[in-house]
Amino acid sequence: MKKNLLSLLLCLTLFLGGTAVMADSKFEQPFDKGEINPYSKFFTGTTHLSRLVAKDDIWNSSIANVTFDAGARTNWHKHSGGQILLVTAGEGRYQEKGKDIRILKKGDVVQIPPNVEHWHGAAPDSMFAHISIEPNLPNNETTWLESVTDKEYK
Repeated sequence: MKKNLLSLLLCLTLFLGGTAVMADSKFEQPFDKGEINPYSKFFTGTTHLSRLVAKDDIWNSSIANVTFDAGARTNWHKHSGGQILLVTAGEGRYQEKGKDIRILKKGDVVQIPPNVEHWHGAAPDSMFAHISIEPNLPNNETTWLESVTDKEYK
């Protein structure tokens, strides 16, 4: 029974192009959606977090899958050691303080230099997922700032 179930899941995954399908929609991404984001107080809207690689002394990075419901976004923030975003699904937005909003699509990569104020999140009408890589640990600290206003977002 267990073997048959595993075979069925493998076939289904291959049929769907090797991606995990979110049970609640047609939204597809390669990693688990995770749990409600424990850092939700620094976000507008609903987000989920799945920790892929925890902070440690070997790799000096933290890697997580972050999934945003449509319209959800981070507060303005900065990372003392920088951040890298790898877009895996949906359509998103990214903005550095004082610059234009950048539209993000699957396959896009965003390299955020140390101490650059920015925000990122989903488009108004699309879920969005990215892998967040925080390099240069243990000295990479996140400083959370004010919420992104609806005017700034749109």
